[in-house]
Amino acid sequence: MIENILKDLRYAVATGIVLAIILVLLIGNIGEYQGFSAFWSWLLRWCHVVAGIMWIGLLYYFNFVQIPNMGNIPDEQKPAIGKVIAPAALWWFRWAAMATIVFGIILAHDQGYLLEAILLSEGYWAIGIGMYLGTIMFLNVWLVIWPNQQRALGLVEADAETKASSAKMAMLFSRTNTVLSIPMLVSMTVHQNLFA
Repeated sequence: MIENILKDLRYAVATGIVLAIILVLLIGNIGEYQGFSAFWSWLLRWCHVVAGIMWIGLLYYFNFVQIPNMGNIPDEQKPAIGKVIAPAALWWFRWAAMATIVFGIILAHDQGYLLEAILLSEGYWAIGIGMYLGTIMFLNVWLVIWPNQQRALGLVEADAETKASSAKMAMLFSRTNTVLSIPMLVSMTVHQNLFA
């Protein structure tokens, strides 16, 4: 039975969600329940973190695994990456970026610091910087990386020279996002753990 659950990703994820719900119910029954607003805030934060893990995890996969190893893959095997693996990974990559931004904005609003973070007010400047860096990274994903990857992977019509320049542009902006992800994660965790 466990093998059948683990063989199918949908069943595995559903099992993880069921276990998480059981854990939340246990925690709610053991501890002092703080009410629906606390639950809502926690759920928003959880969704923001899960989406962020997917987004940054795929960013790091591209930059630490796929891009550095493409030169080691025989030419006859590269279409498997370009036509199957990369498009699927890019789908999750860009939608995880969208979900991270959306949940982050809703969470900041729910916690009452959205405007303060945008204005880099005292006490909220660190998370505000993280939000600005995350927004730049999000815009890079949707406005630069994805359109260039579509051309580079042949998902849209482009000549060989355009494909090559698009691949380079996508890689450079992906590396830019890798660079920005480090201070972004610092500013997010600093706010939650040192300033809160």
